[in-house]
Amino acid sequence: MPKNQTCVTPFCFFCIMKKPDSLERKAGIANCFKQMPIRDDQEHVVVLSGLWHIAMTQSDDPEFPSLGIFKCMASLINKGINDKKWISRDQNIYIPYYAAHVVGSYTMNKVEFSEKAVESGVIPPLMELLRGKMSWVEQRVAVRALGHLASYERTFEALAPYEEELVSLAMDLASSCLDVVYDSFVGVKDRKKRLIYHIDLLTGGVGGLEMENCKAEEWTSQLQSWSLYLLNCFAYKERSLNLICKSDFLRDLCGMWGGLANHTSPSGVGLVRILCYSKYGRKCVGELKEVIEHLCNLSRSSDDWQYMGIDCLLLLLKDQETRYKVIEIAIFFLVDLVELRDLGDRTNLGEAITKTLLLDYDQTKLKLSNSKAQKALQDLWNWKVERRRKEKVLSEEKLEEKRDLVGLMKQQANRLFWLGEIEEATRKYSEALGLCPLRLRKERMVLYGNRAQCQLLLKDPDSAISDSTRALCLSNPTNSHSKSLWRRSQAYDTKGLAKESLMDCIMFINGCIKSEDQTKRVKIPHYAARMISKQMDATWLFARARARASKGLSTNSKEALMVKEENRRKLERRRRQSKRGVVKGPICQMGLPQYRAEMHYGGSKCDEKFSPLNIISF
Repeated sequence: MPKNQTCVTPFCFFCIMKKPDSLERKAGIANCFKQMPIRDDQEHVVVLSGLWHIAMTQSDDPEFPSLGIFKCMASLINKGINDKKWISRDQNIYIPYYAAHVVGSYTMNKVEFSEKAVESGVIPPLMELLRGKMSWVEQRVAVRALGHLASYERTFEALAPYEEELVSLAMDLASSCLDVVYDSFVGVKDRKKRLIYHIDLLTGGVGGLEMENCKAEEWTSQLQSWSLYLLNCFAYKERSLNLICKSDFLRDLCGMWGGLANHTSPSGVGLVRILCYSKYGRKCVGELKEVIEHLCNLSRSSDDWQYMGIDCLLLLLKDQETRYKVIEIAIFFLVDLVELRDLGDRTNLGEAITKTLLLDYDQTKLKLSNSKAQKALQDLWNWKVERRRKEKVLSEEKLEEKRDLVGLMKQQANRLFWLGEIEEATRKYSEALGLCPLRLRKERMVLYGNRAQCQLLLKDPDSAISDSTRALCLSNPTNSHSKSLWRRSQAYDTKGLAKESLMDCIMFINGCIKSEDQTKRVKIPHYAARMISKQMDATWLFARARARASKGLSTNSKEALMVKEENRRKLERRRRQSKRGVVKGPICQMGLPQYRAEMHYGGSKCDEKFSPLNIISF
């Protein structure tokens, strides 16, 4: 607009914002907020976009919340939901999204703003969005805003009238959002069939399908994480546990990790951990073998949330009502962690695990029905109690003698390994570990790592995971021994545990990068790059939704396959009637790309022979 031309739009928000007099500006903004819901102006979406930006960057500024922005946003959401003609005009379809986002941004940090929002009546329209009155895009910002309101004591009770429905909706969203977004957006390969306003909100219309899918993955991860955050608010207060602790949902939680797009939320395991702080939650979690096994695998991974898996298991083991169900599974995993020292800000974690496993030792041993679990408990007692007591009086002279003897035994085992006597080498490493004092942590780390390599060659992935985990617990800092990370990644790959394999491989590559000369170009080992590619595809956020769609489990896919099959039959009948020969066409396979998986490398035998990571430590 030229400088000498004045704006003729009544109640123009941007003109009001430029007024130099603060009182006049505030009065104008307040009036603008009152007029927006009742006026039909094409500029509304531009104003909302500006308010969204201000709310994101200045969420603690009290000016707009004090001037009636929440009541304005609530009215605009209601108008978008109830007035179909209005929502379909101009760019009004964008307004409910921006309005709910503004509410969520201003209620993120300030309880005072949340109270104003509740008083202004934002909950009913947000609930309408959460019910799916528009789309998953609006559900994402609605569940975010409601989660902020639920996180404050002073506004939590305002959600009480909606509690059962709110919890049920959040559970359904967390469980189904991946399928919904894949079917309605990511799985739609024809860009013309995607909703234009979804594309604009995701990427601003910039970029192609790849960028849109990448952003949709990020938003879907947030939708799931924010749904779980809302459930956390209720679970923390031990509210609606009868709904949250349903067996099917607890199983679903095991698969909710947010993918690599999620860096800050513990997702499913975070909610499981909250549940394990309540007696009812522990009872429900402890009855599900799948959930316990998931927590056990997490506890032996290099995932950022490893400590949460350990916390959950310790809480379950300290409860007498769940201890004996859980310990028969967990002991085989936790026993590998007893030499763990520090994990993040947690110290002496291995000691805490040992004390919990050996709690009421005699009684626990009698109550165990599994003979292997009894033996594992007995071995742990001998290792951490009897052996430690004997080694406590070991002199420095005797310690050095044992160090030398262990070194000789390791050399013998190494020689057997190079001669191809893998089973003999494994036994020799075991003998050395039995003799090596517990305080010689570095020597024990190398022995466990070498034995893990033998277990891989003997095609025993469970033992390889166990020994690699023990080596990683002994490394300093924890989970930093590169060879053990790579070996455990291979072993997890063999067992089909893609997420655990991926996290170990990422940690291994990080270690390679740090060890490289920073002045030179960093080279990622090709075998690790192949593993990363394979596991990223397997753990893609929409991998299950894609597999389901490719198998024709969705309604649309079923209909398409039925039509295709009917056409094929008609064509076959015509061919037979005309007595023509049938020409065989190419067979198209749908699904994941094929990967070679020879031996334990996921690569060629040549890779196995010459990879430096396949060589034992000296």
